[in-house]
Amino acid sequence: MLYIIDILGVIAFSISGVLIAIDKKMDLFGILIIAFVTAVGGGTLRDLLIGNTPVTWMLDITYSYVILATAVTAIIFRSKINFLRSSLFLFDTIGISLYTLIGIQKGVNLGLHPIICIALGTITASFGGVIRDILCNEIPIIFREEIYATACILGGITFFVLNIFPIPNNWVFIISGVVVIIIRLLAVIFKISLPTVYGKN
Repeated sequence: MLYIIDILGVIAFSISGVLIAIDKKMDLFGILIIAFVTAVGGGTLRDLLIGNTPVTWMLDITYSYVILATAVTAIIFRSKINFLRSSLFLFDTIGISLYTLIGIQKGVNLGLHPIICIALGTITASFGGVIRDILCNEIPIIFREEIYATACILGGITFFVLNIFPIPNNWVFIISGVVVIIIRLLAVIFKISLPTVYGKN
């Protein structure tokens, strides 16, 4: 089931990358590259940091096929997909919650410190978007006011707090993921943002 959800997350992130690349008026090659790095960039960086090589998408060609097929489909039906942006936002939010927990679990399996595990989870969930934004000449979303990486971090903290108590692992996983989703959705709905050092004009 997690593998299926992982693939669905890859599809959502791929479409997100395609839409942004099209907005930037990139050529076909540029669109495919942006779709690819958005989908697997975070997981690739995580695997490299923990020495898990070859990285996951290199060991399973399904990821490359899915990204390619999704990108081509998104390009062909881009006018219709534009109407699905709100749905993609929700799917992206679910995706970052799952990727956060997947990254954390990989760190736990290696016996890493909880802070490092949370960092791995945040990297897995966020850094595909960071690479995408840098390539698109944008300030990455996690470095702006919007609550994004913060939701991943709080979900990770929840994960380790819950592990203190005799709670089944499945419930720890579910509750922590829901925390990420709720924080992200509430932040967008109520326009909650982190404070900045800059005054408003």
